[in-house]
Amino acid sequence: MSFDLTEQRYIKETGLEARISRIVEPVANGLGFSLVRVKITQENGTTLQIMAEDENGRFTIVNCETLSKDLSPVLDVEDPIDREYHLEVSSPGIDRPLVRKRDFAAHLGHEAKIELADMINGRKRFRGFIKAVDDEAVTITLPDAPAGTDPDHRLLFATLAEAKLVMTDALMEKARIDQEAHPIDDDETETVELANDDDDSISEETH
Repeated sequence: MSFDLTEQRYIKETGLEARISRIVEPVANGLGFSLVRVKITQENGTTLQIMAEDENGRFTIVNCETLSKDLSPVLDVEDPIDREYHLEVSSPGIDRPLVRKRDFAAHLGHEAKIELADMINGRKRFRGFIKAVDDEAVTITLPDAPAGTDPDHRLLFATLAEAKLVMTDALMEKARIDQEAHPIDDDETETVELANDDDDSISEETH
């Protein structure tokens, strides 16, 4: 599967997170990385989480450090958050968010949790196995569908609000095989944290 830095993200941020993603994405793309997600949490006061990936859908400690060091001065200039915050750059992880068509296509047969922006036929949340992917939608098979009903649901990408893989033995095995195909020497947790405060001091911590 070819790696397209500009492939559309169907699940995107809103509000302040959307503004930050518009700052972050060009920097990530310039380094050859794809932005996966931007999220602001209240961990450690306020934490800005930036999730990105390389062409193999992973992100090493070196990648995290490279992106965080290029992002920090840009974020200092743009100053999108009006209070002290921690910048955390990380990999998507094994049970990763699914935000692009290629994410679903790469995990055919694996279990996912999907939430729609609006209710369809009285239902907004789905949990099942990714059966098929086409240009407009993902088809998910529900293992607990009532007898006599169609277990397959075709969900348009444009209607998705959230989507995430479910940690299973099959997914762990896939990750193991991927690791063998693309070995890295980094620690299992691929995260870099930078603390930004009003004095523009930055401390770096790797895990």
